[in-house]
Amino acid sequence: MLKEVLIVEGKMDVVAINRALNADCIVTGGFALNKRTLENIAAAYKKRGIIILTDPDSAGERIRKFLTAKFPEAKHAYIPKDEATAHDDIGIEQASPESIRAALKKVRTLEMNPRFEFNAAEMVSFGLAGGAGSSLLRDKVGAALGIGYGNVKTFVNRLNSYGVTRAEFLEAVKNVTPAHS
Repeated sequence: MLKEVLIVEGKMDVVAINRALNADCIVTGGFALNKRTLENIAAAYKKRGIIILTDPDSAGERIRKFLTAKFPEAKHAYIPKDEATAHDDIGIEQASPESIRAALKKVRTLEMNPRFEFNAAEMVSFGLAGGAGSSLLRDKVGAALGIGYGNVKTFVNRLNSYGVTRAEFLEAVKNVTPAHS
């Protein structure tokens, strides 16, 4: 049984999670979070901690940002978009049990005082920005680090905010892009 409570968007996400592991979940019902749902999330946050596991799409990202503002010490798990897509539908409910378990092994917590270890300019030198295929490489490195996909600005922000070390970053880049070993 997972200690923290998972925050997901829909009831079918809970079905997918139950195939992967034993965990308590709170369903947001999308972005229309009602007062009772927010109270339930707040209670779970205080008592057990929460892990935000929203869909890897723009709506999921908006929900994640909203919840992070209210619950700054929440943990975050990301399932890569390609592992959460089936039949032209993107969502946690599309992810395999293995993908869900893998995402939960890479849980990250936002740091209260983000570092400025990484910057957008250096992403170019690693092929993660400004070139053909850079978006795909960012996606793969983000999956390896458990920080999800984002444009360059979001990606750099997550590297700095989730406490990714230089060594972790270089290892992920090396594993995804052998040319940088």
